Amino acid sequence: MKSIPIRPQPAAAGNPAAAPAEAPRWRLSWLLAAPHRLGFFAGALMFGATALWWAVVIVLREAAGASLPWAVSPGLAHGLLFGFGFLPLFFTGFLFTAGPKWLGLPPVEARAMLPAIAASLAGWGVFVLGAHAAAALAALGLAAVASGWGSFTLRFWRLLRASPAADRTHARVIAFACGVGGLAMLGAAIGVVGGREDLARAALQLGLWGFVGIVYVTVAHRMIPFFTASALPLLDAWRPTWLLRTFVALLAAQVPLAWAGLWLWPWPAALRAAQVGLDAFGAVLLLGLALRWGLVQSLRIRLLAMLHIGFVWLGIAFALSALSHALIAASDGTVSLGLAPQHALTMGFFGSLLLAMATRVACGHGGRALAADDRAWALFWALQTAVVLRVGAALWPPAQGLLLAAAALAWAAAALGWALRYGRWFGRPRADGRPG
Repeated sequence: MKSIPIRPQPAAAGNPAAAPAEAPRWRLSWLLAAPHRLGFFAGALMFGATALWWAVVIVLREAAGASLPWAVSPGLAHGLLFGFGFLPLFFTGFLFTAGPKWLGLPPVEARAMLPAIAASLAGWGVFVLGAHAAAALAALGLAAVASGWGSFTLRFWRLLRASPAADRTHARVIAFACGVGGLAMLGAAIGVVGGREDLARAALQLGLWGFVGIVYVTVAHRMIPFFTASALPLLDAWRPTWLLRTFVALLAAQVPLAWAGLWLWPWPAALRAAQVGLDAFGAVLLLGLALRWGLVQSLRIRLLAMLHIGFVWLGIAFALSALSHALIAASDGTVSLGLAPQHALTMGFFGSLLLAMATRVACGHGGRALAADDRAWALFWALQTAVVLRVGAALWPPAQGLLLAAAALAWAAAALGWALRYGRWFGRPRADGRPG
């Protein structure tokens, strides 16, 4: 769909103070003008809705001592919604926008994404109802989400097979991870309907590390050095292929270790030592790489800093995990850092890079300045506050309730603020009047 350029009307003769033209109205049809518009709008909708839902749950529990009815355990419902709810929707918008360019193919019509996105949004609505009312209903919703995601994955695989591009490494890794994601969603549905929370949690861990995590590190490997070198020419776009393989291996190795945490206790000393060593290696590699990729230099440019700070959270997550497992080994299982490493990964790494990448795409493809203005910067730091508070809640049990509520509210402020602002952009023409 082509947009009509919107230009200010010239001032009337003798009236230099004539009012400029009104901003174009938001229209649903504009969501079909480009893949990122539809995918990001759906993702923003889920991002804000899940944040609001969880803030209500936590504040009711911690401030009022009240609890909603649950047919699925709150922790599992929270993990599934935050792990698989909004992130795959943003993936659809990004991969159907950047993917054809990577693969040397013509653009994909946004309308082709409608079935997958509709199934996902409907499925999550059913899941939330089922989480509070009936586990079978929640499982049905998850199955619908898995079906929608499966259709997207098949379409992305077809793009990969049709590509004439010589370098399809990143697309191949992402396509594989998307397939893992579909299996994880289906596995979670089976676990929920069968009353096997351990299976559902195993599927969630498979999805976090083998799907979302691998998509993230693959995109980071391709895009962070490129964006940094473009903005800071003194730095090179260093991204050797062996580094991507190391990323993938490092995250894939976390899946069986997470499963061992569910089903194996006590751990053999050798396995615990291997976990500590692997996570310590990952922390050193990732934090060192953050410096190599220009973390310090990037802090002068807000939008670039958002990307780099988000990547640092992955190194912090591995460092916290190494320390937690070392404490478990030293204390015979009585002391750990709890969920601090997992929230550094999910809220810190996934959340921060989501805000950074989605803001960049929204600005660049919306005909606006490719920069983080004061409002975007404030939203990013609201999200950072939420991460620090949530990690702090795991590290300081005496104040856990207060910190959990504060973290949920800060996350909701960041998510709702971003969704309300940028969701409006996706339903309007480009600011520069160009099509798309």
